[in-house]
Amino acid sequence: MPLSEESEKLARFLIISDIPRSVAYTLVYIRNKGEITSVEIERETSLRQPEVSIAMQWLRRKGWINKRNMKKEGKGRPIHGYKLSKSFNEILDEIIQELSNKIAEINNNIESLKSFQK
Repeated sequence: MPLSEESEKLARFLIISDIPRSVAYTLVYIRNKGEITSVEIERETSLRQPEVSIAMQWLRRKGWINKRNMKKEGKGRPIHGYKLSKSFNEILDEIIQELSNKIAEINNNIESLKSFQK
């Protein structure tokens, strides 16, 4: 099932906001779900296993998702359950704050460069 038009639009805005593509699509997919597995993300998005794994590591480093080991019958790679550790709005607030900080840093740099104009 492909993402809705609104979800695709949100993913594009996240990518423009310096969120890696695989992370953006994973975050958009997980936002309206409870607990999901990496297999589910691979099946429902255009992402492959390595991309999903890297995205999950990135999201865990940010503290935006929690990981849980799930029981699995038989052999094969282990199954992990993932869910957001905070609300999607809180995550968006963090992204917005990071972008605002970057804008302030760029504006300070511009002013510093202007001081060298003759």
